[in-house]
Amino acid sequence: MAFMCATGKHRKPGRVKRTTAQAAGVAALTTTGVIGTLAASPALAAENPTEQTGLVPVLTMTEDVPEQIDAQAAAQQHAAEQKAAEEAAAKAAAKRAEEVRAAKARAAREAERKLLNTFVAPIAHSYVSTGYQASSSLWSSGSHTGIDFHAASGTAVHAVGSGTVVSTGWGGAYGNQIVIRMADGMYTQYGHLSSIGVTVGQKVVPGQQIALSGATGNVTGPHLHFEARTTPEYGSDVDPVAYLRKHGVDL
Repeated sequence: MAFMCATGKHRKPGRVKRTTAQAAGVAALTTTGVIGTLAASPALAAENPTEQTGLVPVLTMTEDVPEQIDAQAAAQQHAAEQKAAEEAAAKAAAKRAEEVRAAKARAAREAERKLLNTFVAPIAHSYVSTGYQASSSLWSSGSHTGIDFHAASGTAVHAVGSGTVVSTGWGGAYGNQIVIRMADGMYTQYGHLSSIGVTVGQKVVPGQQIALSGATGNVTGPHLHFEARTTPEYGSDVDPVAYLRKHGVDL
C-alpha cells in the first residue's frame, strides 16, 4: 500500500518562507527593543543575511543634501528679488515717462496760452499816420473807420495776433484786403494791399507775414489801412489803437 504525504500545515515550510517569516519577526522585535538581542545571535544572523530579509533599506541623508536645498532656496529668493526689482524699475520708468508727457503737455498749453495773448503791430517800425475817426471827404462815412500805418509799397504786413482768415480779395474802396477772426472773437482788417499771402480758412499766428502793403483802392498813396471790428463787416469798427494797446502793443 502506498502512503502519501499529508498536505497542509504539517508540511515543513520552505527556506524562502522561513526566511520571510524570520525577517518579519525581526522587524516586529525591533519596535520592542529586542532587535539588539536577536542581532547578537550568530545562528539567527547566519540564517537571515541582509540580502534575504526582504526589508527595504533606509537611506541616510548625507551632509550635501541640506546644502543643495539651501542653495535652491537662495536661488529662488534671488530670482524673486530680481523680478521685484525689475517690476519696480519698470514702474519708475513709466512714472517718469508720464511726468515727462505731463510736463510737455503743460508746456504746450502754456505756449498756446502765451501765443493767444501775444499781439504785435501790423507794420514793424512804423507809426500811425492817420488816426481813428479822423474827418475827411475821402471817406464815404465822413470819418476814418480805422487807422493808417505809414508804409512804402511792398512792406511786409503781419497778423497782429492769432486767428483764422475769413475773407481775402477785392474790398472796393479798401482795395485788396484781408479780414481775420481773432482768437478773442474780434476781427481785424488789412486794406490797400499790393499782394495777399494767405487764404480763407488759414490759421495765422502773431507776427506772421500775411501780405505786402500797397496803394490799391481809394488812396492817395501807399500805406496800410487797419481796422478792429466786432464783426467781419464794414460799420462794426472800434478804436484799433485802444484794441492793440489793450493787448500790449505800444503805438
